[in-house]
Amino acid sequence: MAVRLSIRQSPSDSELQEGCGLPWGATITPFAAVDENDHQPVHGLHAEDLPRCESCYAYINVLCEVERWSWTCALCGNLNGLSNEMADRYERRSSSYPELSSSLVDFDFDEEEDGTNSGQDFQGRPVFVAAVDLSASEDFLELVKSALLAALEAISPGSLFGLVTFSHKIGLYDIQGAVPVVKQVVIPGDLDGRLPIELDWIMPLESFLAPVENNKENIASALETLKPTSSWERATAAGQSVEGVPLGGRGFGVAMDALIKYLGAERGATFAIARVFAFLSGPPDHGAGQLDTRRYGDQYASRGEDADKALLPEQTPFYKDLAALAVQAGVCVDLFAITNEYTDLASLKFLSIESGGALFYYANPDDATLPQDLYRMLNRPYAFGCALRVRTSPEFKTARVYGHFFSDPQYENLQHIICCDQYATYALDFEFSSPQGFSRNNEAPPVIQIAFKYTVILPVEDDEKYASSGSANGSSLTRQRYMLKKRLRLRTVELGIARNIYELYESADPEVVLTMLTHKVIQASLTDGVKEGRLLLHDWLVILTAQYNEFYKLARFEQRNTFTRLDVAFSNSPQLQPLPRHVFALLRSPLLLLHEEGVHPDYRIYLQCLSSALQPSFLLRSVYPVLSSYTTPDKQAYPRHSLSRAALITSGSPIFFMDAFTTLIVYYSATADPSLPFPPPQNCQLRALINKLKQERNITPKLLMIRGGHDNTEPFERYLIEEQDVDGSPLGTGMGFVSFLDQIGRDVMKYME
Repeated sequence: MAVRLSIRQSPSDSELQEGCGLPWGATITPFAAVDENDHQPVHGLHAEDLPRCESCYAYINVLCEVERWSWTCALCGNLNGLSNEMADRYERRSSSYPELSSSLVDFDFDEEEDGTNSGQDFQGRPVFVAAVDLSASEDFLELVKSALLAALEAISPGSLFGLVTFSHKIGLYDIQGAVPVVKQVVIPGDLDGRLPIELDWIMPLESFLAPVENNKENIASALETLKPTSSWERATAAGQSVEGVPLGGRGFGVAMDALIKYLGAERGATFAIARVFAFLSGPPDHGAGQLDTRRYGDQYASRGEDADKALLPEQTPFYKDLAALAVQAGVCVDLFAITNEYTDLASLKFLSIESGGALFYYANPDDATLPQDLYRMLNRPYAFGCALRVRTSPEFKTARVYGHFFSDPQYENLQHIICCDQYATYALDFEFSSPQGFSRNNEAPPVIQIAFKYTVILPVEDDEKYASSGSANGSSLTRQRYMLKKRLRLRTVELGIARNIYELYESADPEVVLTMLTHKVIQASLTDGVKEGRLLLHDWLVILTAQYNEFYKLARFEQRNTFTRLDVAFSNSPQLQPLPRHVFALLRSPLLLLHEEGVHPDYRIYLQCLSSALQPSFLLRSVYPVLSSYTTPDKQAYPRHSLSRAALITSGSPIFFMDAFTTLIVYYSATADPSLPFPPPQNCQLRALINKLKQERNITPKLLMIRGGHDNTEPFERYLIEEQDVDGSPLGTGMGFVSFLDQIGRDVMKYME
């Protein structure tokens, strides 16, 4: 579990907090294998036996004072008694118990802890289902087929796999024989229609879900039978003419509703959690859950409306309600949208992020990294049925939490996370419980304790694989058994206290500050529109700059040259110096570019969902790319340049490498020596870096190779943002960022006056 604070030294009171201008909060990556210092958790047993504070319910931890018969809570200071058993235990060897020796501990729950069918008594298996859109092109289906074939190699032995298709009808595949059998049911076209019969009447679930290790060839054969639904079939199903009328026939909403109910009947018996990979080639336009995409073509400007504000909210609660149904059924939906037409991901996103899944968006099948993304996602460990609870000392509290979760309706500061991997990150704001803050008379430092309860599916090791008679020819087969393991991960963090603004500025973490700002502007954009999000970010930088200059007494209004004395580059504070560039880059990112600048609303929604779950270092890279240079593919010249053409010219290097998180670009300048190998050879230093970055990312970045003077350089030049005005106008003079700072300076003077 990695925990990073936006300010490593906390403000002493609310006046100091407001006066510094920095957000006070933290990011938490609960399922990360190591903490922020690369330390692994210590393992402990019997989580249910851990002593808890009678006042604040925090768990005993390494910061607590333990006496013979009692212990003092490090969070609230309450004195708690110890049972005879625990007192004897801690008296003998207190330092050997993980809860008293480490700030990061993973505890196992006993199998009978909650009375559920868990542990080694669990008879279920991992379940994966592919739901494929047939109202699509051949290119779409070829990409999906290659992705699913890659997925089969990543799915662990003993797992079950199912294949379902949808268009104007639903197709269920029996893939446990040499010849795949598909049974279909037509989807009613009316808006509130449901299937006339349940899917288990069409095909029993045991026929639909096939053991992967014994049916890979059968699954591959079934995938080869997938063909696009003809335009005639779709038009007939939708009651439309083939000519001149947009075709209906993509009944995604009905198909997902029926599939979730179909799988949910076996939760706890066949599986603990089922993952559905939904591949979508366009907007749902048939049956319940269909979306009206005409709003994308509306002329908002002519009506004086904000297009961004109109296109960001969902147009129907159907998919949010469907996500709630999926949670109850134990189904997690990963949505893969592969389309360049408006699909209204603003409405569809809830099905994925609120059921514990992920949202992927590919505008072009030709360069989509779908096979790699799916393979790597299945190769990562994941936890499900998670609960995240943050407890603090009584002087302060959690004000807001950001990320993909849902809050418990009954208990405060308890967040439920359906499914997460080691990359999933959440952010939270702190605020003081009273203006007094941390009293100077209180010697105990403030403390945060994060409790993360989760479940994992583990293979049963050293267990004899037992026979199953489920093969088509009646022969005996073996399969891997699985067990459920419930765990409690505890992280206790002691906070330092800053007594002045200087200490706060020196302890700021610019990556976490940017993460907090990104969450806030995304929320503001969804609520009030992108323009409001941009204004919020701009005003924050103005206020921070003003407060910084006021603290260092840099502005003198009695002097005529006040403006030249103003410091907008935070020269006295190295930790704050990156922030103006970060804010400038965030304003230039597709997250906050305006509709009229050509940002596709579905791409914006995808970036919002992606950015809302990224750890700080990844988010910084996605907002502000890193440009480095090489003299040869085996020798780096400079590790970092400004994002401008001037940097390309003055460096004199022939090769440049741009790391923009989702895209990696190798650029050979037009004046590069023709003898330099292009593309870079596989065994060179630059290739090694590219491969390393690909392995570290939670998504697969696209790799572009560009030669100046031969190829289109626009994909590379679009990232040279410091030559662009903040409103999107390319200046071509290298003054974009400089002009931005000048404007910030003028606005700071107005604010201070």
